[in-house]
Amino acid sequence: MTADPAQKDLSKTAYDHLWMHFTRMSSYENSPVPTIVKGEGTYIWDDKGRKYIDGLAGLFVVQAGHGRTELAEVAAKQAKELAFFPIWSYAHPKAVELAERLANYAPGDLNKVFFSTGGGEAVETAWKLAKQYFKLIGKPTKYKVISRAIAYHGTPQGALSITGLPGLKAPFEPLVPGTHKAPNTNIYRAPHYLEGPDGTVDPEAYGRWCADQVEEAILFEGPETVAAVFVEPVQNAGGCFPPPPGYFQRLREICDRHDVLLVSDEVICAFGRLGTMFGANKFGYVPDMITCAKGMTSGYSPIGATIISDRIAEPFYKGDNTFLHGYTFAGHPVSSAVALANLDIFEREGLNQHVLDNESAFLGTLSKLRDLPIVGDVRGNGYFYGIELVKDKVTKETFNDEETERVLYGFLSKALFDNGLYCRADDRGDPVVQLAPPLISDQSTFDEIEQILRTSLTDAWAKL
Repeated sequence: MTADPAQKDLSKTAYDHLWMHFTRMSSYENSPVPTIVKGEGTYIWDDKGRKYIDGLAGLFVVQAGHGRTELAEVAAKQAKELAFFPIWSYAHPKAVELAERLANYAPGDLNKVFFSTGGGEAVETAWKLAKQYFKLIGKPTKYKVISRAIAYHGTPQGALSITGLPGLKAPFEPLVPGTHKAPNTNIYRAPHYLEGPDGTVDPEAYGRWCADQVEEAILFEGPETVAAVFVEPVQNAGGCFPPPPGYFQRLREICDRHDVLLVSDEVICAFGRLGTMFGANKFGYVPDMITCAKGMTSGYSPIGATIISDRIAEPFYKGDNTFLHGYTFAGHPVSSAVALANLDIFEREGLNQHVLDNESAFLGTLSKLRDLPIVGDVRGNGYFYGIELVKDKVTKETFNDEETERVLYGFLSKALFDNGLYCRADDRGDPVVQLAPPLISDQSTFDEIEQILRTSLTDAWAKL
């Protein structure tokens, strides 16, 4: 007989039975597992009644904020009417409505929507589709992918292969062959030979250089073998690298020149994170595919999608050609209904415009932290920022492995949470703290985040 959950030690039960993701389980052998039980607006509460700012929107997800009763009610209503039906050769109204709506939001001729249940599946879908597309048009040798250093694209075998983080990939190798990396757009760590006489790097020149490195990778592998380039509008892993001016326009030209598909991985950047429905809208480019998930429902139900241009979809709509790919719960009726209601909130409350109106204030508030000796760079876009930590601001010297383990993981992660801020302290690349609060956040939220960061980072510097 199962014990009454209210009478159980949830922390002990979590350690015994809940295998948490990307987690050192040994960390909780003799210490409590943080257990979150409630959310409201921009805040979350743990099982001890302590309140925290949700500085990461769950995991770049809860765009409209916690506690949206109407989204729960929509889910319940849809579950009563049609809880489940697959979209394998059949349709249901909510999946049809949502596909049309996403197509209307997407730039250019991206009018075909292939649903999944999450972002990694959306990326997996895009690569498989690219490979089959080129087979259908008589170019079967085009199967390789170029992505960027340190970039994260998901955990399925194909998406993990596209990911540019060797440490995440090593335990699962050999992975899917055919993936190759080019430099990312971290201008703070630009090669010294790109610096001008005054020691600075021209952003437009840097953007051209970064895009040209992608072309070099295509040429090195052979354009006849490369199917796609996968890039995020603002790269997540490494700490929120925005694109330099002109970067995506040049990348679009390069992909067109070599008949390579441009895939905009917007699992994080879509649905208001940058103040637009899609990051491609923010930076003025039209990709061949967009992958998205997370914020589509503000996390109230899981869903993902790959949005495909008419040109790429065309051969699949002829004769007996079939994309032999799918997921049981893709386009789930409840998730589709919740997504539609969530997008209604976006439009009714003007969440995208709210982000555009306040992104400069958010960046300005975080930039106050530049007076701390541990803060090397503050960067990002919209409501998506990274703070890179250094040992020396002049030389940009980063932490060594021992310092990362002791200061970033051993102290700072816990200190931020203990001080009332849930966010991410990460070393995928150089040590960074990432912020991506719900899109309803305002100046009061920014100020509260800055004060907690100031206290925690000051204490972390004392530990170096």
